[in-house]
Amino acid sequence: MKTIILFIFTIAQLATQNYSSAQSADDMKAWTDYMTPGPVHEMLAKSNGEWSEEITFWMAPGAPPSKAAGSVTNKMILGGRYQQSTYSGDMMGMPFEGINILGYDNGRKIFQSSWIDNFGTGISNSEGTWDEATKTVNFKGTSYDPTTNEVKNIRQTFKIIDDNNHLMEMYTTTNGSESKTMEIKLTRK
Repeated sequence: MKTIILFIFTIAQLATQNYSSAQSADDMKAWTDYMTPGPVHEMLAKSNGEWSEEITFWMAPGAPPSKAAGSVTNKMILGGRYQQSTYSGDMMGMPFEGINILGYDNGRKIFQSSWIDNFGTGISNSEGTWDEATKTVNFKGTSYDPTTNEVKNIRQTFKIIDDNNHLMEMYTTTNGSESKTMEIKLTRK
């Protein structure tokens, strides 16, 4: 929202004042570069469509894993600037729904992710960088744990194995120790 307001303010300034300097042209170029989807956004768009999920999750470190299945639909929104992923399935005998908004910030050169689902009322945010050698986005963020009443550090890796197979792994840090809490194998339908 802050970015939109700043952009509108900048446009209003340019419209109401007689800017003919190089600065106004530089400002407009900076905004254009910032708002224009590029190669990373095109890479995200390649994941558009329907996917099946094979989910493994651990309720506590060392606990036996639980399994679930689900599906996700990916689509680019707002002119190809963000990818919205809508998840559905059953988890622990209950219907599960989730939405993720994934973007690539052209200015900061980072991925940003915001996650919500019907198993909570908070928003989990993370930021990540691309590792070209492994075709992986490495995210770091936080998530609230209602069982401990704490905000915990999380780490996620999202690997593009190929055009039809992806792998997400999530790790949570508890009392200074990191453990794997979830793994999702995604296969294009």
